[in-house]
Amino acid sequence: MAKPRHSRLDCNPGCAVEATLRLIDGKWKGVILFHLLDGTARFNAIRRRIPGVTPRMLTNQLRELEQDGLILRQVYAEVPPRVEYSLTERGRSLAPVLEALRSWGDANLALFGAAPPPPAVAAA
Repeated sequence: MAKPRHSRLDCNPGCAVEATLRLIDGKWKGVILFHLLDGTARFNAIRRRIPGVTPRMLTNQLRELEQDGLILRQVYAEVPPRVEYSLTERGRSLAPVLEALRSWGDANLALFGAAPPPPAVAAA
């Protein structure tokens, strides 16, 4: 079921942040968008990258992201049908936000009871 959208963005200085968060809220939307930064992917490829998501939840999240204009769903007329998902320009514009969230998460994994990732090895 689609959630109600923000109708006005002039209510206070934080409204733009609230509206942005409403677009990418949901347990899996940010993760889906992050994985699509690597390029086009089919449903099962996305599902393999996010093992905790159910097929129904993934379908719902993909539909909402498509409705919001963040991803493009391309259906190919083949047997069996092939469906691919990719980021739109608007979706790609979230790349710096998603990368910042990942960096912050990596730096603060201890807050979630996880070990920090190993430091990146510089290329020689």
